[in-house]
Amino acid sequence: MSSARRFLSLVAALSFVILARSGTAQDKPTTAQKHKRAVNRGLNFLLSKQGDDGAIYPQAGPAVTALGVTAMLRHGRGLTDPAVAKGIKSLHSYVQPDGGIYKTDSKYRNYETCLAILCFKEANRDGRFDKVIKGSDKFIRGQQWDEGEGKDISDPYYGGAGYGSKSRPDMSNTQYLIEALVAAGAGPDDENLKKALVFVSRCQNLETEHNNLPFVAKNPDGGFIYSAADQSSQAGQTDNGGLRSYASMTYAGLKSMIYAGVKPDDPRVKAATEWIQKNYDLKTNPGLGTAGLYYYYHTFAKALEAAGFDTFKDANGKEHDWRAELIEELASRQREDGSWVNDNNRWLEGEAELVTSYALLALSHCKKK
Repeated sequence: MSSARRFLSLVAALSFVILARSGTAQDKPTTAQKHKRAVNRGLNFLLSKQGDDGAIYPQAGPAVTALGVTAMLRHGRGLTDPAVAKGIKSLHSYVQPDGGIYKTDSKYRNYETCLAILCFKEANRDGRFDKVIKGSDKFIRGQQWDEGEGKDISDPYYGGAGYGSKSRPDMSNTQYLIEALVAAGAGPDDENLKKALVFVSRCQNLETEHNNLPFVAKNPDGGFIYSAADQSSQAGQTDNGGLRSYASMTYAGLKSMIYAGVKPDDPRVKAATEWIQKNYDLKTNPGLGTAGLYYYYHTFAKALEAAGFDTFKDANGKEHDWRAELIEELASRQREDGSWVNDNNRWLEGEAELVTSYALLALSHCKKK
């Protein structure tokens, strides 16, 4: 081969490589496309798991059905959509004479009712579920620990809510109580919301006039623990006997304070935000590793949206487009059948119906308004 022909062949080869690389870049899906694909595949998975009666994972009572149908509604499916209509009918079948929405023999009546309220609120676009929401709102108010249970404001149980009326209150169930109260129409001056804020403030590792419990001084890092009632943390203890903060409860605490009307310049909100800045991560649930990871993703997205962050700057000064980062993370974790499952099955996160609902709800907060 002559030198000229070799030169032309080399040019042609280089041109092919350049074009191939250019084509690959052009064909790479955008974050918005990844979001749409992940949502569509996730919704299709939930539809494949929904029973003829509209229930999704009925072993857990109405809870997963409520989460899944809420996800459908938040991603644009209306009340006339067959899956939504069946799901709402299934939820309605759990409405009890006392206004609660739970499985008859359930030990998780508060938890189930709060999730159902959030679903009915999302579906209540023409007022058709006003009566259901009003009745269930009255029910959850009775689930809160307060004077009715012989607890005054000095008691660590005060203002909190657990899975059921007689169960120990915790930060996770109290965040759902707060969200359900707000969904049903409560504002910052609502007495039950004020009581809930008392409990929330005591779950924060922060010494203020709102929290003087003994564990706080041993680890005053501004993050949140699981329960002030029995002074416990799912993340364990520090070397000096303090209670370790962890991310899912810290985002839950931040969201709850915002819903309860606490202002951004309040020391509690500032301290929680600073903890998040120091522990920003989407590979793990900081403080717990992979345990409760998808519950964390859902709470992470809801809290940052509630706080009004379009981007979030971590403690190192790095600016994060948290919505785009969460979309990328969830898209990379989605399985071939459209579901999400946590390899760490603590808190039922080995169940695809639950985890897929969490992931879809997280993605619903990734659409900028």
